[in-house]
Amino acid sequence: MKRLAARDISLEGRPGAFTGSLMNSSADLVTRACQGDHEAFRLIFERYSRPVISFIYDQVSDRELADELTQETFVRAYRGLKSLRKETKLSSWLFGIAKNVARESLRARIRQNQHIDLDDKQVLDLSDQSPVPSSQLLDKEFNDVVQRSLASLDEDKRLVFTLKIFHQCSYEEIAEITGFSIPKLKTDLHRARAEMRQRVGQYVRT
Repeated sequence: MKRLAARDISLEGRPGAFTGSLMNSSADLVTRACQGDHEAFRLIFERYSRPVISFIYDQVSDRELADELTQETFVRAYRGLKSLRKETKLSSWLFGIAKNVARESLRARIRQNQHIDLDDKQVLDLSDQSPVPSSQLLDKEFNDVVQRSLASLDEDKRLVFTLKIFHQCSYEEIAEITGFSIPKLKTDLHRARAEMRQRVGQYVRT
C-alpha cells in the first residue's frame, strides 16, 4: 500500500493535469478515493499539498524536511481516508495529520540533537555557504527573522499562530485540528501575537 501511495503522490505533480475536475467537491473526491479512484486522491493532493507543506514548514523551518513530511502526511491520509467522518472538514483532517507528523519529527530531532557533538560534521555542514544575490538579502533576512521567531514559540502557540494567521482557519477548525479548547486557543494566540510582535516588530519598524 505504501509503495502505491508513494508512486501516486508526488510534490512535482503535473500542473493542470486535472484542471477539468477542479469543481469536484471534497466530499465527492473522498468518496471516489475510498472506492479506489487514484485520480481522485491525486486531485486531493494537488488541491491541498501547498497549504499543508506551508503549514509544516512553519513548524519545522526546513524546506527539504517539510517536503518529506508532506509526503508522509498524504501517505497517512491515503491509508486512513476511510476513517474520515462525513462531518469532518477534509482540510482540518489533513492539517491534523500534518500536525502529528511535524510534531513527531521535531521530537525525534530533539532526541537526536541531544546526542550530537558540536564538532560533528552534521553540525559543521548546517550553514549554507552559497552566495546570495544582494537583491534577495533583505527578503531572506526578514524570512529568517520570522522563522526564528516562530521556532522560539512553544509548540502550542506556534500551532495556533500559524493556523490562524497564515492559514486563516477559524477557532472551531483549529480546535478540531489541535484538540484544544477555544478559550485556550484565544489565550495562546494572544500571547503568540505579543511574542511575534516583540521579535519581528523591531525588525520592520521604520
